[in-house]
Order: sequence, then C-alpha cells, then structure tokens
Amino acid sequence: MIGKYPAKLDDKNRLFAPAKLREELGEAFFVTLGSTGGHRCLTIYPAAAWQRLTENYNALPQSQRAKGPNMLFNNAIECNPDKQFRFSLTQNLMNYAGIERDVVIVGCAGQAEIWDVAEYEAYEAENMSPEKLLAALEAIGL
Repeated sequence: MIGKYPAKLDDKNRLFAPAKLREELGEAFFVTLGSTGGHRCLTIYPAAAWQRLTENYNALPQSQRAKGPNMLFNNAIECNPDKQFRFSLTQNLMNYAGIERDVVIVGCAGQAEIWDVAEYEAYEAENMSPEKLLAALEAIGL
C-alpha cells in the first residue's frame, strides 16, 4: 500500500476507504492503535496481515504479552465496509489518535495508517529531510 489520501469522517464517524487501497484492504480488515515516530495514529491491517500479527502474538510467552502488545488487540475493531466502502471508527480509537473530522489515510507498505491531519502534518514536518530519508532508506537496506 502506498500513497496519501485526504478524507473526512461523516456524522456517523465513518470513513470512505480510498479507491486505490480497497482491493488491498479486502472485504474485511482491522483497525487498531498505531504510533509512528512518537506520534499517534491508527493502523489498518488487511486480514492476512492481521492473521500473521495474531499468530506472532499467540507465539509470545505470557510474560511478553503483558508488556503491551495486548493493547493492539484490546482496542482493535474488525471493519466490514458497506457497498460504498465506508467503515466506522470507534470513539475510543478516535480519541487515541486525536481524530476529530479531517484525516489523512497513508499507505505504509503492507498496511495503512489513519492520521488526524494536524498530527500528520507535524509528523511529516519533523521527518521530511534528506538526512532522515537517507537514514530510513539505510534502515531498510537501500
């Protein structure tokens, strides 16, 4: 998944999934807490990625589960978009990410993120430099 897509929540806290992401998201996907660079967002996992995450979590010793990964599952929602590919967010998730109405949905390799517009702009301002881009490329072996 790639790209950046502006969106607005409607009066029922629903978002339209961007057309370019719909096929990759599939008929059902999961939304939960996310964090990038110290900024809060929501992460969207397609069903296959969520299954892998679940399997990895279940393979952890009980002592590791209690250290935080369970919060991803405790706060997750399964989304089954309607015919117009709208899906709802819970107030709890919106509060966590500081989402009020205007958001940006960002493709991020095999998943996507939902950001409050102001939070994303702050994140992007902090990270849009040649030095940080080079460090990011080196981190993934390029």
